[in-house]
Amino acid sequence: MLGNGVVIDLGVLFREIDLLASKSGRDLRGELILSPNAHIVTDYHVEADKNIEEALGHERLGTTGRGIGPAYADKASRLGVRVQDLLDSQTLLPKLERALLAKRALLGTADGARVEARVRQVAEDLLAYSDAIRPMVRDVPRLLTAELIAGKTVLFESAQAHHLDVDHGTYPYVTSSNPTAGNASVGTGVAPTRIDRVIGVAKSYTTRVGQGPMPTELTGAEEERLRKIGDEYGVTTGRPRRCGWFDAVLVEHAALINGFTELYVTKLDTLSAWSEVPLCVAYEVDGRRFDKMPLTVEEFTRAKPIYEVFEGWHQPIGHCRSVSDLPATLRRYLSRIQELCNVRIQSIGTGPSREQVISGDF
Repeated sequence: MLGNGVVIDLGVLFREIDLLASKSGRDLRGELILSPNAHIVTDYHVEADKNIEEALGHERLGTTGRGIGPAYADKASRLGVRVQDLLDSQTLLPKLERALLAKRALLGTADGARVEARVRQVAEDLLAYSDAIRPMVRDVPRLLTAELIAGKTVLFESAQAHHLDVDHGTYPYVTSSNPTAGNASVGTGVAPTRIDRVIGVAKSYTTRVGQGPMPTELTGAEEERLRKIGDEYGVTTGRPRRCGWFDAVLVEHAALINGFTELYVTKLDTLSAWSEVPLCVAYEVDGRRFDKMPLTVEEFTRAKPIYEVFEGWHQPIGHCRSVSDLPATLRRYLSRIQELCNVRIQSIGTGPSREQVISGDF
């Protein structure tokens, strides 16, 4: 189910559906459910995204260029197009006209004739999906709540990461929505009292795509080594991710705001190549020590990491299947992460396969 909190590029969605069908033989057209209140990413959102980044020059935010920010901006400005609007062309056309009139300068469509032509083209493109999505559009809050009442397990998955949250992240170097756990309720319509677990997922080191502060970021050959071993390239853009050591200050902050009931630490096999593994336990900002996140982004931008250095585990760990199989040096590293982040590690990842997951007391 795609809830009201997402923005959907229908071209991308159906390409992914077709890709999955070709690889697995499973056609999700009969299984996928869309909220009628989810907003649509149009081609003019993609164009606006690229134009804004180009205009910002060296101050650009490093977006994926997929139109997500402008789509959320239209949502907040009450200029958005929703899934339900594609079910009625008479509803869609005036909404597109309002949206395009509001951004004529940004899109270079200053005269009325060009706006009218653009409205017709966008409407034609979107309405081509109308018949395909019509059977998918259903009451997501009611369906999910019924499943929960029946005792089923429902997994809510957030996009992106805590510190890209538009309210709680490193603004303005953030996404345009709320990836934090509270948005599981807002973005689906399921009451917050029905959610009883919040699973935090963190790599065994820190990565970031795009601009913004990152205190533990490595440079030069050491960063490239970590990136190469961890295969750290953006899924959407293919851009190399910025890489650095595990930042316990960041993760503790995420655990606090999201209310993590447990933590999963992934890709620990990547760090097997290091004889020493630094762990960021605090920051130094203008001569002062910060054991928790600084109050302002400006202070965070000036933060320098304070490390504790752990002996590495000196061996591959992909074959390990229980906590007792793990090297003692790795268990000490995990124990310190639990202590600093104030959340229990439930499971770890020791490789890319489903079998390379260990649960237990660390």
